[in-house]
Amino acid sequence: MIVGFIGSGNMAAAMARGWAGELDSMLFSDSGSGRAAALAAELGGEALSNEEVAARADFVVLAVKPGMLDEVAPQLGAARRVVSILAAVPLARLREALPAAEVLRVMPNVGVEVRQGVMCVAGDGGSEVRAQLELLGHVVDLPDDQFDEATAIMGCAPAYLALAVEALADAGAAAGLDIELARELVVETTAGTAELLRERHPADVRKAVTSPGGSTEAGLEALDREGARAAFEAAVEASLARMRG
Repeated sequence: MIVGFIGSGNMAAAMARGWAGELDSMLFSDSGSGRAAALAAELGGEALSNEEVAARADFVVLAVKPGMLDEVAPQLGAARRVVSILAAVPLARLREALPAAEVLRVMPNVGVEVRQGVMCVAGDGGSEVRAQLELLGHVVDLPDDQFDEATAIMGCAPAYLALAVEALADAGAAAGLDIELARELVVETTAGTAELLRERHPADVRKAVTSPGGSTEAGLEALDREGARAAFEAAVEASLARMRG
């Protein structure tokens, strides 16, 4: 299987690193940034033009800025299958720009780099393409008209969760722990909690940790006073507003 990347930015790089060692070859292009050559050198692929990538790849990951779709689409005439990760660009728009290709719309998050990502998918796509996506994590079929809402949750959430981890580790360091130790404790706790949340409802986990009159209760009360829940709700609303223009 040969996969081509039209655009070699952060999300394309995360997907490519997740696929490293699983594909026959990876092909990369960029608009002159040099990222394609850097990824090709890192992962053992080739840096080519958009036209060459489209002609040689079994499927193409379209990873340019959304505003570049009309500029890039004419260069992808040879592409048979296109996986678009363009934010806020619906299937109808993609099919209009790429009428000769099967188009699968995908919204991944950065966990794909370690094969623990979440990918929302809609549209066309053969079993081979979906099998390759499943190597990168959890695939969820979703109606095209729900992609913005899903992106605000699973696409943006890694940054919000990383901020929470960073804040907790910094607070631990301020309390006297070595910063690297504090970060290790929080990261490993986050990983274990994520696994637990696969089996139990978030409210149940929260209640299980919170003893009446205990230190966790005091911490949750402080979070409520500071408006933690409202802040996360505001983050989702802001992300949606930005995506919808």
